[in-house]
Amino acid sequence: MKNHNIVVTLEGGRKAECPIDTPVSTLLNGKTDEQGRHILGAVVNNQLVTLVFKLEVDSEVRFLTFADPLGWRVYRATASFLLAKVVKELYPDARFSIEHSLGTGFYCSFELNGIEGIDDGQLAAIDHRLKQLVAQDIPIERRKLNYAEAVKTFEAQGQPDKLNLLRFRNPPKVVVYTCAGFADLSHGPLAASTGALTHVGLIRHEPGFVIQFPDRSVPPRIPALRKEPQLFHIFQEHKRWGRILNVSNVGRLNEIIANKEIADFIRIAEALHEKKIAQIADHVAHHRDRIRWLLIAGPSSSGKTTFAKRLAVQLRVNGLQPVTVSVDNYFVDREHTPRDAQGNYDFEHIEAIDLKLFNEHLRRLDAGERVELPTFNFQLGRQEYKGDALQLAPNQLVILEGIHCLNPRLTEELPKERKFRIYISALTQLNLDSSNRISTTDNRLVRRLVRDYQFRGHSALVTMNMWPSVRRGEKAWIFPFQGEADIAFNSALDYELAVLKPLVEPLLAEVKPAHAQYVEARRMQEFLSSFLSIPADLVPPTSILREFIGKSSFRY
Repeated sequence: MKNHNIVVTLEGGRKAECPIDTPVSTLLNGKTDEQGRHILGAVVNNQLVTLVFKLEVDSEVRFLTFADPLGWRVYRATASFLLAKVVKELYPDARFSIEHSLGTGFYCSFELNGIEGIDDGQLAAIDHRLKQLVAQDIPIERRKLNYAEAVKTFEAQGQPDKLNLLRFRNPPKVVVYTCAGFADLSHGPLAASTGALTHVGLIRHEPGFVIQFPDRSVPPRIPALRKEPQLFHIFQEHKRWGRILNVSNVGRLNEIIANKEIADFIRIAEALHEKKIAQIADHVAHHRDRIRWLLIAGPSSSGKTTFAKRLAVQLRVNGLQPVTVSVDNYFVDREHTPRDAQGNYDFEHIEAIDLKLFNEHLRRLDAGERVELPTFNFQLGRQEYKGDALQLAPNQLVILEGIHCLNPRLTEELPKERKFRIYISALTQLNLDSSNRISTTDNRLVRRLVRDYQFRGHSALVTMNMWPSVRRGEKAWIFPFQGEADIAFNSALDYELAVLKPLVEPLLAEVKPAHAQYVEARRMQEFLSSFLSIPADLVPPTSILREFIGKSSFRY
């Protein structure tokens, strides 16, 4: 008789045989790893799956706990699912939304009977019920419903945001997760049961609250909430913009696109950006007797360059004549560049900048001296001098833009009171639905994938290979200094992912199952499938989005 077994290779190289359609969970010895952390899911042939996933072909399998970045994603998604269940159960008439990351958790808004905010009693009730469900270790089931049944389910539960997403999709089967009568659309794998959420905490953060997750230490713990007032303020501001635009989730954005109202929406979104940039320029002009150095920093693909150019235009409207000094021209010669733990050049490191020369030039420029500026030859990896010189007029402003501009070491020779520090990032307030947020990191990665292909000839695979190194650099050299900023600017546009979708989808399709990046490529394809597309020609030529898709009216 023909052997129908398949071969499974587990992490570490151990092999096992099993019949076709064996659930991946049967390969486990228990619910937890040797450190006692729950197994949350698995990566099977570079695909992120639940523990009920059935193995059909020879497979490489790696199990995940929250110590793994992919497992942590499953953990947070499961906690969000359970929190949404509890709020719907206890306060069915509340307006509740998981909005954005804050510290190691997610900030959540809550509104009941027209009153925005949550009181101690309400939060305590939610926290108690959440912990009760975790202790009961109730199964979380992945189910496939036919389309009509899915619509009926979400109508019965009063979840219009889920219905709105389904309105613009027509799959024959809809994947949902259910737990004790509560259902949610699938936006990625969840843990097999509520008992996997061993460490979850709720804490007040006016006007809402934060659901906190564990760190990845052994034993795990929930760290103290790291408050980030600048970022929180900018998220709340963008939320107010969302109210002006009357959109907070993808379903509502799709309605606007389908109703052919997107051109007006884009104009208003761009006008809100321009108004904010003008307000920053007005502030600088009002304090022109003190401010001379504008320092602009932010993570990759936040739109720093276009923001700096648009700010310069608004400064000129105020009668100022700003000049720009490029930090990139002060890289040290290639052989002096620091190396990372793998021995590769670490261009994100602050000492990849010639700090001594840079500060000497800043000090001399601030004193009114004439300085010959270097140009960095990236092909040869060294500084060159081509006769470019700069001497500042009295009270002339200088714009410095780069990833280290909020780090005091970069500009330590300049008087602090002469500096105005601006942090910029793409902090999207748009959700897929009320309980499923869109990661700001994903937003930036989509931008970068399109830009790198358009202007650097990089495939999605090349960009995704570099992305972990970029993220490590951000965590080491950008995020720790964002609190140094005097003001923050949110470069996210609520319509942008609908524009980027048709540009990035062909790039993601080139990442194949044999590639380790396939798991991320598939996840991004899935969340982008919720968007209707917007043609790129509707984007204004001055938009920050043009930095990534091309045809900007600015020169780079």
